[in-house]
Amino acid sequence: MKIKKIIKFFIIIFVLCITGVVLYVKISPKITINSANNITLYDKDNNVVFKGSEKKEWVELDEISSYLIDSTVYTEDKNFYKHFGFDFLRIGKALINNLKSGSMEQGASTITQQYAKNLFLDFDKTWKRKWDEMWYTLRIEANYSKEEILEGYLNTINYGHGKYGIENASKFYFGKSSKDLDLAEASLLTAIPKAPSLYDPINNYDTAKDRQLYVLNTLVKNNIITESDKESAYNEELNIIGYSENEDLSSINYFQDAVMNELKTISTIPNNYSDVNGLKIYTTLDYNAQSILEKNIKEVFGDEDTLETSSVVMDPNDGSVLALVGGRDYNKSSYNRAISSKRQVGSTMKPYLYYAALENGFTGSTEFLSEATTFPIEDNKTYSPVNYNDKYGNKPISMATAIAYSENIYAVKTHMFLGYDALINVARRVGIDEKLESIPSLPLGTNEISILNMARGYSSFANLGYKVSPHFIKKVVDGNGNTLYKCKDDKELVLNPSLVFILNNLLTATYDPLYIDYNYPTAISLSNKLKHKYALKSGTTNTDNWNIGFNKNVLCAVWVGNDNNKELTTKDYKYAQNIWYKTIEEIEKDIGEDEGWYEKPKNVVGTLVEPISGKPMEDDSKNTKLVYFLKGTEPKSTDPTFDEINEN
Repeated sequence: MKIKKIIKFFIIIFVLCITGVVLYVKISPKITINSANNITLYDKDNNVVFKGSEKKEWVELDEISSYLIDSTVYTEDKNFYKHFGFDFLRIGKALINNLKSGSMEQGASTITQQYAKNLFLDFDKTWKRKWDEMWYTLRIEANYSKEEILEGYLNTINYGHGKYGIENASKFYFGKSSKDLDLAEASLLTAIPKAPSLYDPINNYDTAKDRQLYVLNTLVKNNIITESDKESAYNEELNIIGYSENEDLSSINYFQDAVMNELKTISTIPNNYSDVNGLKIYTTLDYNAQSILEKNIKEVFGDEDTLETSSVVMDPNDGSVLALVGGRDYNKSSYNRAISSKRQVGSTMKPYLYYAALENGFTGSTEFLSEATTFPIEDNKTYSPVNYNDKYGNKPISMATAIAYSENIYAVKTHMFLGYDALINVARRVGIDEKLESIPSLPLGTNEISILNMARGYSSFANLGYKVSPHFIKKVVDGNGNTLYKCKDDKELVLNPSLVFILNNLLTATYDPLYIDYNYPTAISLSNKLKHKYALKSGTTNTDNWNIGFNKNVLCAVWVGNDNNKELTTKDYKYAQNIWYKTIEEIEKDIGEDEGWYEKPKNVVGTLVEPISGKPMEDDSKNTKLVYFLKGTEPKSTDPTFDEINEN
């Protein structure tokens, strides 16, 4: 009798607790559930470029195919109409099966739980987030009918390719309204939300079909369709379109992903949609620049189908990212290489070194001997870098020439002369925060850096010395008109503007015919193609090819390579350069030839020199080039350095 009383007591306590919880959520303020994924993105000119679960594509439950509704309910949550947000029997079964298999493969989230999860801006897996999702689930169930919950869920879930809601998805994949979906189409769409990338019918058709078969078998098992219906639906030939009428730019999805990635880092943004009644995000996107970049990527690559790219166009004066591409085709790969990938940067690392050299007394005429060299390093080891194509002048060359040819020997000599910390210090100052190793090969770009960070670093050259932060968001406003965030101008002067001016002019040597001698400038093929003046540096490794160039208005960075690090062939090295010059020239087409370049600082002078040696012009000089120097550092014929070289 005592045991029965104890059991009865605990049952009463349990019932009272449940009743108390239900009463509490009933009297709690009603949350707005149709704001999930209610996000609008604007470009820099305040034109709408993306809407999440936009109202015009919100469809009522009776306007959605019954096949889609049945497929979703019986696949995702067959007891949906019977529980109060949690299916405890299903939770128990999933727990037992996971314990038996030693994995966490089986989940037990109900439709209401998934809907509650979609109200949050991110999917943290902390205990606090789980607790919050539980309370939201209860509040949704307490304040909305099952039909309202299901309607909201189907209008806000992610169907892949940036398509939220069944109406958007139906039009994207099949070109029809969701009310017109047949069993085959509905079951295929139902397969997607569990794992949008894995069950993407455009890129992973076989796995999508496997999941579709699971959906159809579930409907058969629950007596919703017959075996014959299943076979007909599974074998039906589907016409998957994968296109939206308003989808002019597929690459804009990469930019959208970058925006959402940044949004999650802003502390003033509430972590759930119901608190803000939707969000209006004003971005830095320049739709014209994005269109130009995407067009040139497609045209330059043409039929080449193995290489990948990431590209960034930035306003270097404030860090606004104007255009971004994270891959060749978002519909084939949503992996955003522009924000998630780090690659070896090759010789694009050298400008940081040469700025450090200018700070330490070097000039564009400073000479080192260009010859095959073995450098002694620590622990009785040696390092023997080679120039591209194993070409050496076997004579002294100027820093300007070393930049034009991207000379590895000159770079390593400079690096070791200055000490390893000089290059690292400059890179840190301009915002390169990846790990940089104190090794002889650092200026040759053996470390891996993201394209956004490289664009950030080069922006300090493009804006004459200021560190800026690459960003995608200008302002965030909630559905009630409250400004939740506004980007601040946080640029900081970290480099000497006069030295940067000198370096930028040296970087024009990369396509200057005056530097043709025993070798050719690395971008000499652009000498007759560029209508404006740019600072430009390329970077080449066995697996990566970069081109980063700029003027005072715009910076463009392009990477080309293979995701699997497969080595590039000779022909593969043309793509990054062609994408770069076509894009930046088209963006700058409406400005004058010299409008994008820099005014000479008062403490800088231009001097005519022999470009290869860096010696000052003499009466018998056959070739001369105007090179810039800080006043008092311009070369003279009597400089000891030239005398020493003449004696050798």
